Amino acid sequence: MNLLNEKQWKSRFKPNSIDAIVAEHVWEHLTYEEGKDAALTCYPYLKTNGYIRCAVPDGNFPDDNYQKGVQVGGPGPTHHPAASHKIVHTYKTLKSMFEEAGYTVRLLEYCNEKGKFIYNDWNEKDGFIYRSKRFDHRNSEGNLGFVSIILDAIKPK
Repeated sequence: MNLLNEKQWKSRFKPNSIDAIVAEHVWEHLTYEEGKDAALTCYPYLKTNGYIRCAVPDGNFPDDNYQKGVQVGGPGPTHHPAASHKIVHTYKTLKSMFEEAGYTVRLLEYCNEKGKFIYNDWNEKDGFIYRSKRFDHRNSEGNLGFVSIILDAIKPK
């Protein structure tokens, strides 16, 4: 699905028909404005209290190698998965982008401005995110090797 193609959505879904959309490491491939437009595209198709569970790389994660790997344009060859990154969000930019599109936001995992990791309990059955504190193989024995900003952007009543 193209998050920016309204015709595609209209041909596949009825308004107010989707409970949840899971987007793991997708929104960083859109500019801030494209991300807001994508959120607006999804909005009419979500049921009331439906949500987008969104995960993106965390611009506040205090690890130089991580930041080099997720930077805009990627760390090197054009075939690298991050080569098409257009933005590295912080929890504030991602949250405000969805709020500007009319959503209520619940932050699940993120690093604050000081690099401190914040975790709010969430149920993977409501939308599994591999690149998370609990599930990513790079996180073990209390050490964080890879984190994401994870949030639920909820369509309000």
